[in-house]
Amino acid sequence: MRPRLAAAALLGVTAVWGSTFFLIRDLLDRVPAADFLAVRFAIATLAMLALAPRAIGRLDALTRRRSAYAGAVYGVAQILQTTGLAHTPASISGFITGLYVVATPVLAALAFGQRVSRSIWTAVALSTVGLGILSLRGFSVGFGEAVTFVAAILYAVHIVLLSRWSSSRDAYAMATIQMAVITVLCLVVAAPGGLTLPHESRDWIAVVYMALVAGALAMVVQTWAQSHLDAPRSALLMTMEPVFAAGFAATFGHESLGLRVVLGGLLVLAAMVIAERSGRAAAAIHAHLD
Repeated sequence: MRPRLAAAALLGVTAVWGSTFFLIRDLLDRVPAADFLAVRFAIATLAMLALAPRAIGRLDALTRRRSAYAGAVYGVAQILQTTGLAHTPASISGFITGLYVVATPVLAALAFGQRVSRSIWTAVALSTVGLGILSLRGFSVGFGEAVTFVAAILYAVHIVLLSRWSSSRDAYAMATIQMAVITVLCLVVAAPGGLTLPHESRDWIAVVYMALVAGALAMVVQTWAQSHLDAPRSALLMTMEPVFAAGFAATFGHESLGLRVVLGGLLVLAAMVIAERSGRAAAAIHAHLD
């Protein structure tokens, strides 16, 4: 029952993440990426500390360090993804970010010695072609697409780390530490030019939504859910993020989904589906052997 609830919760988080692409894209026209992230995660961290000020104190030293490591990986990924989004349409950014779904089982195999199946390599090849169609302009890759791709790899690392380190009992405290580390990283990046705050009420509404719902709540839910799910399955459930991102961008962000975006996106989604089926088959074999 808990794995099913965890899967449903993670899918809900994925939908929330997908809703932020066009919001961030619009906000970055008025607020620098690092400044926006610093404000967003500072609000999230303060809210989480206010709700449970003693939660972190109940963690052992090893769990605190692991939470800090995971937060650092996620924080760098957020900075890179948001910077890329300032130079890339939300729909394309969403699809490229979705490559972490393919990267996750590959990284898990490299880190823990698991054999990578032929299906996974097929998925990697398909996603690479899809990324090329989405990103290539002549014979060069745009800056926004390149940094977003690096962010996708870091998200995959974060998923693998949480699947290995998280526990349902410590989910809230671990999420709080991650949020705090992300905030510090973003403040360090934003500090040299001074911190620029949003001026318009609609921008503050968007920032608070992304801080509390897509930030604090999403991190807690993800950390809890991944204590019940392995890394490949967690990543597979997130295959819907680029779909949600493109849908929200087209519906509310008024972005057009041209043939290049549709074709490249379909190839990436096909790669994700292949990775999902491969992950399910591997899990079934493992369960049978156990």
